[in-house]
Amino acid sequence: MNEVTETTAEAREAPPPQTTFSRVMLKISGEALMGDQGYGLHPPTVERIAREIKSVRDLGVEICMVIGGGNIFRGLQGSAQGMERTTADYMGMLATVMNALAMQSALEAMGVFTRVISAIPMDQVCEPYIRRRAVRHLEKKRVCIFAAGTGNPYFTTDTAATLRASEMGCEAIFKGTKVDGVYDKDPAKHADAKRYERVGYTEVLAKNLGVMDASAIALARDNNLPIIVFSLDEPGGFRGILAGRGTYTVVQG
Repeated sequence: MNEVTETTAEAREAPPPQTTFSRVMLKISGEALMGDQGYGLHPPTVERIAREIKSVRDLGVEICMVIGGGNIFRGLQGSAQGMERTTADYMGMLATVMNALAMQSALEAMGVFTRVISAIPMDQVCEPYIRRRAVRHLEKKRVCIFAAGTGNPYFTTDTAATLRASEMGCEAIFKGTKVDGVYDKDPAKHADAKRYERVGYTEVLAKNLGVMDASAIALARDNNLPIIVFSLDEPGGFRGILAGRGTYTVVQG
């Protein structure tokens, strides 16, 4: 075997980089799946995000997911337009199931075993939420996508992600956004916006920094669950942070 072939073989057999997390929750918005369309699902974008998730799963990390439904229907907006709030919220929950099924399809096309687990029973398309069964799926290295929020109106998918992360024993919540962390003001509107390296739960609530809704932040604080905010648009960003690289903000303490 010549030197070039030996080097290639060694690179192929090299172990993946180490990560400090063994089980995490990835929370993304429904809007993240619509690409530049402005509405609905953009299959190439769904595939790109699925590839990011697979790259992290390949590190040996157990992954939970919660995806919002704002690309299809947002309950709060429906309520603002005169629809009864409870009905609007349930419609939003159904939108999250559609997004979860789309992500499951993309992941399984890449050979990643996935379970969609719904807080609202709909046995023909996904599993009902049973905590011990979900934990077992994670132990078998299946990606678990939790859909339909908490199953209750008046709660956002941010709160659902924090709740499920706590129940599953996740070590952190990774919040994928359009920016690379938490800023003191909107960086798209203010050139002098400053990014936090670390920020406390209380400061996030006091300054209304918009990381997650107040209920989700309070629940994360009560369970000492760190929230890592990063850019989902940065190729390899999710895997990079787990391997100790990249730009992000940690919300904790």
